[in-house]
Amino acid sequence: MRKNKATLHFICGKLGSGKTTLAKEIADQQNAIFISEDIWLSQLFPDAIKTFEDYLLYSKRVRTIIADHAIELLQHGVSVVFDFSGNRPADRDWVKSIFERAQVAHVLHYIVASDDLCRAQFKKRNLNLPKGSKIITDQEFDVITQYFVPPEQNEEYCVEYHYRENDGEI
Repeated sequence: MRKNKATLHFICGKLGSGKTTLAKEIADQQNAIFISEDIWLSQLFPDAIKTFEDYLLYSKRVRTIIADHAIELLQHGVSVVFDFSGNRPADRDWVKSIFERAQVAHVLHYIVASDDLCRAQFKKRNLNLPKGSKIITDQEFDVITQYFVPPEQNEEYCVEYHYRENDGEI
């Protein structure tokens, strides 16, 4: 049941597909609060995250704080855009718990992009890293991509598809 007009937007897409770029665009278009897990993690734990397992541990800590914060914003009628949280069913379930507790609408923005395009994009990004980001290698892409699970119809999310072409445009 929707309590107000606020919406929780979250992003799903492979590493390098353009999730941060899309999240910022949505936040600007919707006059929403942009919350980037990478920025929170890099500011709170600048030297702690060395492996994917480290990321999972510290991400869990940050998400506890972010969940309550996002719910409060949403309940006050402020839309929120997560620059994270859509790449695995467990991640999407966590976001679902937030929009359900806040009783607001949601949109899962799924960026569909080839591995080749994603690799080209993160290599380009490596040259001029955004705040909170780190250099990504081909090996890290392979490890992280093995955890990626596209949303399925039976998950019953309101999905908006964004198809990326070889030129990198959405």
